[in-house]
Amino acid sequence: MFAETGLLIGFFLPGDSLLFTAGLLTTTGIHLSLPLTLVFAPLGAIAGAQVGYLIGRRFGPSLLERPGRPRLAQAAQRAREHLESYGVGRAVVLARFVPGVRTVMNPLVGALRIDARKFTLWQVAGGVVWTVGLVLAGHLLGSQIPGVDKYLLPIIAVIIIVSLIPVGLEILRQRRGSRPIA
Repeated sequence: MFAETGLLIGFFLPGDSLLFTAGLLTTTGIHLSLPLTLVFAPLGAIAGAQVGYLIGRRFGPSLLERPGRPRLAQAAQRAREHLESYGVGRAVVLARFVPGVRTVMNPLVGALRIDARKFTLWQVAGGVVWTVGLVLAGHLLGSQIPGVDKYLLPIIAVIIIVSLIPVGLEILRQRRGSRPIA
């Protein structure tokens, strides 16, 4: 959770499926501890988001101000407008549930100099809801289906597909919006 939410290289890590799988593993022969998972998963996500924010706050402004990167400056301006229209809290919490976005959101918010206390409050709330919710969902499913570990790979595939739906919809929306008018 730390690497996915705190380091920009973590965008390819499957956080949703890892959390759900951890919940499933609390009910199988591997017997991962549910209480420890419910403590350490949120801690990793929260610590990672804070590190990502601090990286963005420290290095982001110099990257955004470089004259040779107009697209980056435009993207940052659009991000600022989205944060203002959605509200920082709502955007930070919702970003936890969208793969890729949860990795980029934290350093971006830091680079845009969003208030650290406001960011921390909302990223903690989102991090707890996201991690605990997915771990408990996996645990509940695992406790209801005997021998669930036999179905683990198809379940993970479904989770990955479902978690990528918002990204796909956003890509489609952007492509439709960028078509030239005939």
